[in-house]
Amino acid sequence: MTRAQASFPIKICGLSTPETLEAALAAGADMIGLVFHPKSPRFVMPDLASRLAAQARGKAEIVALTVDIEPAKAAELAQLLQPDWLQLHGSETPDAVRAIKAATGLPALKALGIATAADLQRIEPYAGSADMILLDAKPPKDAAYPGGHGRPFDWALLAGLDPAFRFMLSGGLDPANVAEAIRTARPSGVDVSSGVESAPGVKDVDRIAEFVRAARAAAQALNDDMLKKAGKA
Repeated sequence: MTRAQASFPIKICGLSTPETLEAALAAGADMIGLVFHPKSPRFVMPDLASRLAAQARGKAEIVALTVDIEPAKAAELAQLLQPDWLQLHGSETPDAVRAIKAATGLPALKALGIATAADLQRIEPYAGSADMILLDAKPPKDAAYPGGHGRPFDWALLAGLDPAFRFMLSGGLDPANVAEAIRTARPSGVDVSSGVESAPGVKDVDRIAEFVRAARAAAQALNDDMLKKAGKA
């Protein structure tokens, strides 16, 4: 069984060098993300991405992050990279998610930007198409690419979600706040990119290790608390 089959997956996204990928694997990351959006400072060319995927295969699940990709292009990427997941981080509709899944045969991790409680209404339409939802911070209005851009949203907004709803949490997470984020939002997994960097697109091996350690401990504490409460019920 690979680490990615853990009950609480920890994903390090935007990896772009063999050294930082190895650091993520050594730290115990369950999923690694490779970015295929040219405007991102974490963009990787296909040849390098293939080498990084080969390095991670069998040790962590490989996630290919795309933005508003056409199904045919997604199929080409899937053939080249052979990832375990496609992360759809654009304005893909539920129908587009289904079309991409049909073209690739891969599960989809659909990212949705959250800023207010009203944004949570966007989740339900994807229930029958996406295999997992990633709740991220909305990007600034003038942003050149999607994502949280290192800024968290109000995790308390998620308190009203169905406890059975499984989602990953992203947006502004870092080694210092991930434990609080897990306690507050109670996600099924976490995803980090800029929060483990020393500069945009430059991953820091020490911060990667710190993040995974903090997230793993917080997830264990949350699980223990839930089991304790269940025992008293």
